[in-house]
Amino acid sequence: FSRGKLLQPKVFDLNTVVADFDRMLRRLVGENVQIELHSAREPCLVNADPSEVGRAVVNLCLNARDAMPVGGTLAIQTAHVTMTAAAARLHNLAAGRYVELRVRDTGMGMDTDTQSHIFEPFFTTKGFGKGTGMGLSTVLGIVEQSSGAIWCHSEIGHGTTFKVLLPAATAVPDTVKRTPSGLAEAPRGSEVILLVEDEAMVRKLAMAILQSRGYVILEARDGREGLAVCQAHQGTIDLLVSDVMMPELGGREMSEQILAMRPDISCKAADMSS
Repeated sequence: FSRGKLLQPKVFDLNTVVADFDRMLRRLVGENVQIELHSAREPCLVNADPSEVGRAVVNLCLNARDAMPVGGTLAIQTAHVTMTAAAARLHNLAAGRYVELRVRDTGMGMDTDTQSHIFEPFFTTKGFGKGTGMGLSTVLGIVEQSSGAIWCHSEIGHGTTFKVLLPAATAVPDTVKRTPSGLAEAPRGSEVILLVEDEAMVRKLAMAILQSRGYVILEARDGREGLAVCQAHQGTIDLLVSDVMMPELGGREMSEQILAMRPDISCKAADMSS
């Protein structure tokens, strides 16, 4: 977040990105959350980094899921809007045509004081070990680097709506060869991977994807369990994939100790919930 990742923008249809994430989002938010997709009839062309915009969508949806612990409705909508000069100035934008992404939940909502802090790095209303406070600040960084804007409206007991505006593109979208399945050309392997992630849904999803490609997975729920699994496993561990922020023992500290035990292991640390 502090470095400001160098984006790789190209023209793409935002509707396509949202549709591609549909199945994964349904697994992430759980069965007690109903997802509604309302896409604009016309393509919503924007010039941005599609992978980072997709990451922003996932972060907004995970934030909505956490606001609905007993279930509810998550609605994702795309639309074309035209900003007048007066309206654009309110969000430090130029007047013109924009694509709007709206993510709305029917959760508990937030008071005005909480809303004033939600985009601050490390600010979180979740309990200890349940959130890094980087999800919404990362979304803000992605949107602003894409020359867009984001704002939030929320009321206690009436849910929350996030609106993202990205400048509309007029160029023809970049074409890439697509396969019937998103994993059709993903690499396969037989290596042993130690997967450490404290959020159960994210860990299970990562396991399912990796196992479907032939990898052998050793799972752990936190850093201390990751160390114990590493010590107990008698065979080779080819790769450590770990979340960074975890309670008690973080991913970086754990990886340093594992490297001391197994200097040949490869390590990959990431905020997997993002």
